[in-house]
Amino acid sequence: MGRRGGAPWALEVAVLVTSACLAGVCGDEFSVLRSPQSVVFRDGSWPIPGERIPDVAALSMGFSVEDDLSWPGLAVGDLFHRPRATVLVTVKGVDKLTLPVKGISYPIENAVPFSLDSVANAIHTLFSEETPVVLQLAPSEERVYMVGKANSVFEDLSVTLRQLRNRLFQDNSILSSLPLNSLSRNNEVDLLFLSELQVLHDIASLLSRHKHLAKDHSPDLYSLELAGLEEVGKRYGEDSQQFKDASQILVDSLQKFADEMFNLYSGNAVVEVVAVKTFNSPLTRKARSILQSSQSETENPYNLAYPYNYNYSVIFNIILWMMIGLALAVIVISYNLWNMDPGYDSIIYRMTNQKIRMD
Repeated sequence: MGRRGGAPWALEVAVLVTSACLAGVCGDEFSVLRSPQSVVFRDGSWPIPGERIPDVAALSMGFSVEDDLSWPGLAVGDLFHRPRATVLVTVKGVDKLTLPVKGISYPIENAVPFSLDSVANAIHTLFSEETPVVLQLAPSEERVYMVGKANSVFEDLSVTLRQLRNRLFQDNSILSSLPLNSLSRNNEVDLLFLSELQVLHDIASLLSRHKHLAKDHSPDLYSLELAGLEEVGKRYGEDSQQFKDASQILVDSLQKFADEMFNLYSGNAVVEVVAVKTFNSPLTRKARSILQSSQSETENPYNLAYPYNYNYSVIFNIILWMMIGLALAVIVISYNLWNMDPGYDSIIYRMTNQKIRMD
C-alpha cells in the first residue's frame, strides 16, 4: 500500500517541477559578474521577469523607469555615486553558465527578447553634449549601433562576418593564445564562436587606448549578444565534447572581459550576463492600423478620458506647490502693505527731502 501511494506522489512532484522549468523558473539566468559598492545586488534566488531586465540596467545607472520595479534583488544604493558604465552580455543557447562564486545569479521568469534601446536613448538625451559611449552589437547578425564617442573608439572593430573571419587569422588574434581543445579552426561554426570571443577581446583592447573616456562624467553602455555557443550546440549537440569545451572557454572569456572592463572604469562599472536557452516569443514591432481610430471609437463609446501617464503625479505636485507658494506670497505681501507706516517704512518718504515732506 505504501508503495502504491508513493508513486502518484512522486509523479505529481515531477510534474510540478517540470511545469516550473517550462515556465522559466528553473532555466535561464541573470548573473552579475562585477559591480561597484554603490550598486547593491542582494544575494537570493528571486526570479526576475525577462521583460524587466532593461529596467534593472536603467535603475542601476540612476535612471527612472515608467513602471515601478518590485524586484527585491536590486537594493537602493548610493544615489550620489552611480556607475560610469553598464555592460550586458546576452548568451544564447545555454540556460546556465558555470560562473565564479563571487558572482550573483538570479533565475529569469518568462525569458522574452529585450532591448536596451530605452537606456541608450536616455543616455543620448541627457548627455548629448558630453562624451558617452554607447555600443550595441550582435556579431552573428551583423547588427551594430554606436552613439557618441563609440564611433571613433571602435572604428577598427570588426562587425561583419567577413571582417570577423579575417580578424581571427591575424597575428595578434586570440587563436594564438586560446586553447581550442576539441574545437577546430577549420569549421565555420567554430570560427563563428571564436570570432565573438575575439570581439570581446577587441572591445577591451580598443577602449584601453582611450582611458580618458572611462573617467568622464557621462555613463557608458555596452550591450552584446552572443549566439556562437547556440550554433555549436546545434552543430555537435549539447552533450558533445565540443559544446562542453566551448562553454568553458566562453565562461573564462566572459570573466576575463568582465575584469578588464571593471578595471578600465576603476571599479565603477556593472557587468551582467544573461544566459538564455531560447526566447519564448520573437521580438516584434507593433504597426499602426488604418482601422485603429474606428476600433478605438467602438471600444470607448462613452468618450472617456485616457488614463494619465507616470508623469501626472510629478506635474501635479509641481503645479500644486507652486500655486500654494504664490498664494502665500500674495497674502504676506498684502498684509505688510496694509500695515505699512508711510512715514517710516516707505522708501519714498525716506529718500526725499524733509522740507518737501513737511510741505
